[in-house]
Amino acid sequence: MWDIIDRDGFRANVGIVLMAGDGRLFLGRRLGGRGWQFPQGGVSRGETLEQSLFRELKEEIGLSSADVQIVGRTRHWLRYRLPTRYVRRNVHPLCLGQKQRWFLLKLRGAVPTFRFDETPEPEFDHWRWVDYWQPIREVIYFKRAVYSRVLHEFGPVVFPTGLPPGAPWNPALVSGSDSTPVLL
Repeated sequence: MWDIIDRDGFRANVGIVLMAGDGRLFLGRRLGGRGWQFPQGGVSRGETLEQSLFRELKEEIGLSSADVQIVGRTRHWLRYRLPTRYVRRNVHPLCLGQKQRWFLLKLRGAVPTFRFDETPEPEFDHWRWVDYWQPIREVIYFKRAVYSRVLHEFGPVVFPTGLPPGAPWNPALVSGSDSTPVLL
């Protein structure tokens, strides 16, 4: 296994929030209709976070670095635990969840053709553009807190005059943390 799993059982991962020019976000349907999510994937040994980001972007939706501009990234690792039923006990080292660094990407031009056939095991089979807060409502339940933190952190970059209404707000998700994104 080439993935990096830390001593606490969290797998290093990059998450991708892809934004169209109008501020809507890319949401992919997991293969076979198993829910909707942002592109994400593991960091392989020897890769920088940016290398992992662009590898995952190519593998999951067929885009290259020329198609996007990095406009932000989360300041800290964000973690979620896998529910017990999703933990694969026969794999070592044991992975109990993900620790993720998230990147906010903006398309450089017109909407490209998304491709899901870049790997033998595609992640997605369909996609759509959604309003800013919609991903929190559609992602699998155990990732919702991370999605909320990511979108709140990127909100000032996307909407410098104020976040759009309808945020599923939970102050406990961001209290005590520096929620200022790293602008690139």
